Amino acid sequence: MQGRPPASQPTDVFDAFVFDARDPAAFMRDVSYISGAAVMPPKWALGYMQSHRELRDDQRDAEEILTWVVDTFREKRMPLDAVIYLGTGFTPTGWNTPQPSFDFNPRVFRRQPPEVLADLHGRNVSVITHIVPWRRDRLPTLHGTIPPAPGDVLDRSHVFSYWQEHIPLVRAGVNAWWPDEGDWFDLYERIKRHQLYYEGPLWSTQDVRPWSLHRNGHLGIAQWGGWVWSGDPQATWKTLEAQVSVGINHSLSLSPYWGSDIGGFYSTSELTGELYARWFQFSAFTPSFRSHGRIWRLRLPWGWGLADWGFPEGQTELPPASEMNNPEIETITRSYGELRYRLIPYTYTLAREARDTGMPLMRALWLHYPEDERARSVSSEYLWGRDLLVAPVFKQGAARREVYLPAGDWYDWWTGERLSGGRTVTREVDLSIMPIYARAGAVIPFDPVRQYMDEEVDEPTTIKVFRGADGEFTLYEDDGVSLDYLQGRGAWTRMIWDDAEARLTIEPGAPPGAVNLLPEGRTFVVELLPGGETRVVRYAGSRVEVVF
Repeated sequence: MQGRPPASQPTDVFDAFVFDARDPAAFMRDVSYISGAAVMPPKWALGYMQSHRELRDDQRDAEEILTWVVDTFREKRMPLDAVIYLGTGFTPTGWNTPQPSFDFNPRVFRRQPPEVLADLHGRNVSVITHIVPWRRDRLPTLHGTIPPAPGDVLDRSHVFSYWQEHIPLVRAGVNAWWPDEGDWFDLYERIKRHQLYYEGPLWSTQDVRPWSLHRNGHLGIAQWGGWVWSGDPQATWKTLEAQVSVGINHSLSLSPYWGSDIGGFYSTSELTGELYARWFQFSAFTPSFRSHGRIWRLRLPWGWGLADWGFPEGQTELPPASEMNNPEIETITRSYGELRYRLIPYTYTLAREARDTGMPLMRALWLHYPEDERARSVSSEYLWGRDLLVAPVFKQGAARREVYLPAGDWYDWWTGERLSGGRTVTREVDLSIMPIYARAGAVIPFDPVRQYMDEEVDEPTTIKVFRGADGEFTLYEDDGVSLDYLQGRGAWTRMIWDDAEARLTIEPGAPPGAVNLLPEGRTFVVELLPGGETRVVRYAGSRVEVVF
């Protein structure tokens, strides 16, 4: 879209598309084709992100807080890939002078900002800055493209001119963007902003995948990244329950990439370690895995053991004082953070599937079970890809959770118990357990624990095979950074499980026209479940078989 329709053009004329949704997979593919295929995110964006608000306390200056938070994650061995800094005006001491300024705040940065950001990069985290949009009383609606078209007048309202204000931040080391607000934008303005934060970074930092997080959008934003979060929710159990269906519906109608503020944004008396832990568990299985909210120290996964919530930021409803020293929360959140990272080979492949097929990462049960009347009505659980079923816990003090399992056999992720589907089961849930089930026939790649996406590890990837049905999975890998995937460059490894023969076949699995970057040689550990029997296999790009 290059501009608004001329005034002479009737505004009540539009194109209507009618889809046959009896085949949900074909429906999602058709919608993606018409609205624009999702671009691949940088791999780090699928890791954990920690947001900051008030950059001050009684012990450290603002600049020390920036590194203290990251260092504490590393010391506690809690995975982290990105830090987000809020802008001043949304908090008294933010990264910039009052919004919508692009100037670094001298109250925060004693040293030159590029030095500080380089220190953070040296700790293997990406840096995201929060920014608010142009104001209508100061700047007209943006127009144009990046790069500008020949003959464009680069006035203040041109999108390329506006992007120029961001470039000093790019040079200082800012990796990604959180453009907030804009709820008043019309469709055209929303399109331009999503384009801005995709095309602008590509112009400034070529061959590096952009990333930005927005609070609003429309069908089609996935072609420019399309990451959206659910706004500023209350920290309540009712709100957590609502986020599950919001995420499912967003994934069906807007973009594959959605998330929420872990713990809720506005503090209430319901903000407890239990609520935070349950929200964290759920968010470990949403595309955007990010903590944010007022009284931000209680949005640190280890913050519930600090016995200090910091500045209340004007919140009148505060957590109970008894919640201020709860070390159990750190243990629980670490385990789910590690699980998120161990499943990254599976999850990153889902991101590729979203691009190729339009299927989201969070999937309503009916996408794979369209004939199941019960599956069509379930809104409190979902599939993570094809093979994992997730049932978030959103009741305070819950001791058990009812879960509907579609037809077929399923395995309890935690115990290995095999259960028949087509029915509702009851799972006991202490605070450490969120029910997760693997489908019989599932082939799940499972990595060693990492503290950040690019951390080198010595242990091989484990391939978990859940017996009871035939199955297959095509593992997708690439460099996680560049645009080479747009030229079809990547590594596709197909894994086919024959249940009757108890045999796993591993072979190249690139689609037609792709450039399959075959490995020189790698080791897989194949684990057969239940039971845990293992085989070690060397794969160098040629077909191999593993027999149990």
